[in-house]
Amino acid sequence: MRRGLALLVAGAFFMEILDATVIAPAAPHIAADLGVAPVTINVTITAYVLTLAVLIPISGWLTERYGARRIFMTAVLVFTLASAGCALAVNLPMLVGTRILQGVGGAMMVPVGRLVVIRTTEKKDLVRAIAYLTWPALVAPLIAPALGGVLSTYASWRLIFVVNLPLGLAALLLARRLVPEVRAENAGRLDWRGFALVAVGLAALVAGLEGVAATRPRWPLASAELIIAVAMLTAAVVYLLTARKPLLDLRILKVSTYRVTALGGSVFRAVIGAAVPFLLPLFFQLGFGWTAAQAGLAMIALFAGNVGIKPATTAMMRALGVRSMMLMAVLTSAAILVALAFTGPGTPIVLLLTVLLLSGVFRSIGFTTYNTMAFADVPPERMTSANSLMSTIQEVGSGLGVALGALLVRLGAGLTNAEFRFALIALAALLTVPALEAIRLPRSAGNEVAGRGSAR
Repeated sequence: MRRGLALLVAGAFFMEILDATVIAPAAPHIAADLGVAPVTINVTITAYVLTLAVLIPISGWLTERYGARRIFMTAVLVFTLASAGCALAVNLPMLVGTRILQGVGGAMMVPVGRLVVIRTTEKKDLVRAIAYLTWPALVAPLIAPALGGVLSTYASWRLIFVVNLPLGLAALLLARRLVPEVRAENAGRLDWRGFALVAVGLAALVAGLEGVAATRPRWPLASAELIIAVAMLTAAVVYLLTARKPLLDLRILKVSTYRVTALGGSVFRAVIGAAVPFLLPLFFQLGFGWTAAQAGLAMIALFAGNVGIKPATTAMMRALGVRSMMLMAVLTSAAILVALAFTGPGTPIVLLLTVLLLSGVFRSIGFTTYNTMAFADVPPERMTSANSLMSTIQEVGSGLGVALGALLVRLGAGLTNAEFRFALIALAALLTVPALEAIRLPRSAGNEVAGRGSAR
């Protein structure tokens, strides 16, 4: 396994996820500096996420056409320059424009990097490689709120973007030496029809989900966007299943281990993304009466669980099997969400922190297991298309989680006057979907990548 390559891609992944979530706590300071209302800063988050969702599907074709090293280095360069532009922004339109450029870099940087790691790693070493690529998704969403709040409160919100500059320059220097020139001999022409259908459908879906998650949803507009999304994505599915060389090969979903990660894994990711870091900090502040600082400190227990279990996940998968680990992570996560729903201001702090610690442990196990299972049975010649499809599904799933959490809180307020309890229990119930998907897998699924011998 090329450990240096895996760490480089993990670092790029960390930057991309961090910048997707770090603006929210700094929004009031950014708004005051740029002379706009705080709520309008949300457009910078939407612009970034929308650009990622629209452009990720073509990352595979660009890699095959121009080579992984060239695309990865170009993406890092664009992301770094765009970060400098964000730091220098003098008005909201400039900030939105540079955030879109950041999205362009992020859309190419992470999928291409992950593709190179997967294609250059033997299946017996895939568990360790995926472990490196998983930690940014676990750590960045927990660090981002604290980092954004501290820098904007005690220094300047512009430093949020300045921190990317040395990281980006270091990544450029390392990429030239570590990233191999993976490309196809004949990439063919870009599937423009498939790209147009997918791009418009995903753009409408992300915009609709952002509209639903807004503090004051504009339901007519959000509904219209979601209707367009359903129509365009339905047309895209029909086209992609019949095209000779589609932009995204949906037929790869016939591989059971890949399908479980793409579908069940996306539900798991959406549920966990809704609970952490979106719902729990709000729950602690509004339901417990804690300050933002107290809520942020409590989340350190989650971080400790994430990181603490990471060194043991590979050995656990080899001992228990991937399917058993997946089921354990999903079912235990559901139980923990229910337990959190029944906590309150009178809950002993030691008990609460223990539950949060366990939540971090099984969150980490779930992410690592799903990411490992994803490409276990994908043939090498279909790896590029499988990676592009998985990256797209995961990006949309993450956005869906936040919108879903916001919607469930509103439904809970109208039905039970205990909105967070309702939302957490509803999210726990949704985890029956990935649990049923995992149960349908054969016990030997993923044995080869877990180092337990070939599937029988």
